[in-house]
Amino acid sequence: MTNPMWMRGVEWLAAAASDPQACKREWDRGNGTVLMEAGRFWDVVSVPDQLGLLALDIMWYDPVRMPGPTLVDSAARRVGFFLPPDPTGHWVGAGIRHASKGSWVAVPSPYRPVGCLEWIVPPDGSGTLHPPLTLELALREAHGTLAVLAPVSED
Repeated sequence: MTNPMWMRGVEWLAAAASDPQACKREWDRGNGTVLMEAGRFWDVVSVPDQLGLLALDIMWYDPVRMPGPTLVDSAARRVGFFLPPDPTGHWVGAGIRHASKGSWVAVPSPYRPVGCLEWIVPPDGSGTLHPPLTLELALREAHGTLAVLAPVSED
């Protein structure tokens, strides 16, 4: 039985592909990921995994808002947050990358992990994305927390 949320997520995500039908066929075969251009329907802010997972945890505390689509790459040890194209925000910092128009993102099916890529929060088909300001504030808070927890080196 197919989960309706997954199907809506597949349709929404595939719409960002240059050939949505070919994209869905690739995912149905389970052969891997599809390269999609950022900047049309969404951008991606990619951060080191420790920072990203802590920021996502911080965002879960908002009882009104569910976080937007979030992808983890366990091999690269990175977390990718999907947010509106050309977001306002300050995406600077050690290891923070902003994929926008002209950048390509490897995207697995919303319902099947592929190798090291997996959705922590899969797209639900509603078009919900991470609000840029919420994400920026969560990343800043997470960075502050990690800085406090970092071991002090003995020189």
